[in-house]
Amino acid sequence: MRALLVVAHGSRREASNEEVRKLCRRIEQEAAGEEFFLVRAGFLELAEPSIVEGIGQCIEAGADQVVVLPYFLSAGRHVSEDIPAEVEKARQRHPHASIVLAPYLGSAPGVAGLLVQLAAGGMRDGDFTE
Repeated sequence: MRALLVVAHGSRREASNEEVRKLCRRIEQEAAGEEFFLVRAGFLELAEPSIVEGIGQCIEAGADQVVVLPYFLSAGRHVSEDIPAEVEKARQRHPHASIVLAPYLGSAPGVAGLLVQLAAGGMRDGDFTE
């Protein structure tokens, strides 16, 4: 059984952390389908659960594979160094589980179209603030 851990930076502003958790609930309810039985959030810093804790929670819930998805737009130090290091810690802690690191959000082919769609939709719907 596969679980998805969406990894965000984490914020001192709890409402921002909760926004990521809500996104995970939406993914689980609306999009995960048969791909993932569980979708959870994990945070690099400033919020809980940490990446290692989040992976552990997924495994405790029954996952034998955890896919870690960095919810980041660019491949800065966090994506290229920090998150892989945390994933490696989790692999050491849970050698019986498959823990894989997915590409970061900003590298996805559909992001460019999504940004144009979001911007164009805002223009039509008057969602922009001035």
